[in-house]
Amino acid sequence: MTEEEKKEGVAAVAEVSNKQVVLKAYITDGRAPRKDDMAVTVSTLPELKAPKGSGGFLVKNLYLSCDPYMRGRMRPPSPASYIPSFLPSRLCQPIEGFGVSEVVDSDNPEFQAGDFIAGMTGWEEYTLIQKPQQLRKISRNHAVPLSYHLGLLGMPGFTAYCGLYELCSPKAGEFVFVSAASGAVGQIVGQLAKLEGCRVVGSAGSATKVEMLTSKMGFDAAFNYKEEADLDAALKRYFPQGIDIYFDNVGGEMLDAALLNMRVKGRIAVCGMVSQHAVTDSGPGIRNISNVIVKRIKMQGFLQSDFLHLYPRFLDHVTAHFLAGDIVYVEDVDDGLESAPAALAGLFTGENIGKKVVRVVPPESRNSMN
Repeated sequence: MTEEEKKEGVAAVAEVSNKQVVLKAYITDGRAPRKDDMAVTVSTLPELKAPKGSGGFLVKNLYLSCDPYMRGRMRPPSPASYIPSFLPSRLCQPIEGFGVSEVVDSDNPEFQAGDFIAGMTGWEEYTLIQKPQQLRKISRNHAVPLSYHLGLLGMPGFTAYCGLYELCSPKAGEFVFVSAASGAVGQIVGQLAKLEGCRVVGSAGSATKVEMLTSKMGFDAAFNYKEEADLDAALKRYFPQGIDIYFDNVGGEMLDAALLNMRVKGRIAVCGMVSQHAVTDSGPGIRNISNVIVKRIKMQGFLQSDFLHLYPRFLDHVTAHFLAGDIVYVEDVDDGLESAPAALAGLFTGENIGKKVVRVVPPESRNSMN
């Protein structure tokens, strides 16, 4: 081997492959993301080091979260959206999303190699983080799986907590309805409401999901909305005395039917409108909105970011219940970055059962990460 070949060999060893998921172009026709809107590419890092003087730190991403809000970020910028689109400069760059990561090297005294963190990161194997205010350190002094910090103890869990307690104030004996109940948010809403002594019914889109809600998560009842020709009749069947709290994740016809079945002074937390994402301005409106007046219903939309000051309280509350065995959490995990585009796309066709997570590091490589 020549000296030049030896030098090239050293350089090749020093460089680190960094697989990435990129958005190829904005989605402009209102549809849900598809697998082929994204691509898996490979870049390289000169070394596994945070640049000196950068104030940043390099992380190895372990788990990535697939969330419905990411659909809005894939559209062109719009003042009507509550969340900013991915910047034009980020097209063909790694997608951003919530993740759980391990610090590999740091130029920031607040973060040390070996720290586990949760927060916004890149959809890639390694990310240089330079905005630590978007992250929190994960305590490893209890038996909560790392990936649960994307769901149960992450944004979905916090969304469930804020919507239920801050907007709906559940009381023992009340009747609670949760749509999209088997999803990342809905499954927690139902279990928290049960802990408050409520009777809880959920809707989901398959027999498997319905069975999971009643057998695993303790819902009093559940039904497959796809098998119901008349949603109003279905709700009257499950709530003969009416609904006190409706946690709405879907909007559309389900919200319309729920309005007909709300009790006087009922509360509706409007968390999501998944049924309306592709509806144009000419789509059907809500016909039963007059019930808000007649029944004095409190109906409010919200974002979990409105309540960030409550996060420590939420973390203590939900962690304690999980460790006591009062809450179970279901994940739907796909392995490898190659699976990420299909995993995210599948979120919008109802393929996931529970919280959809992409595990970047395969189980056999994780050692003591969990």
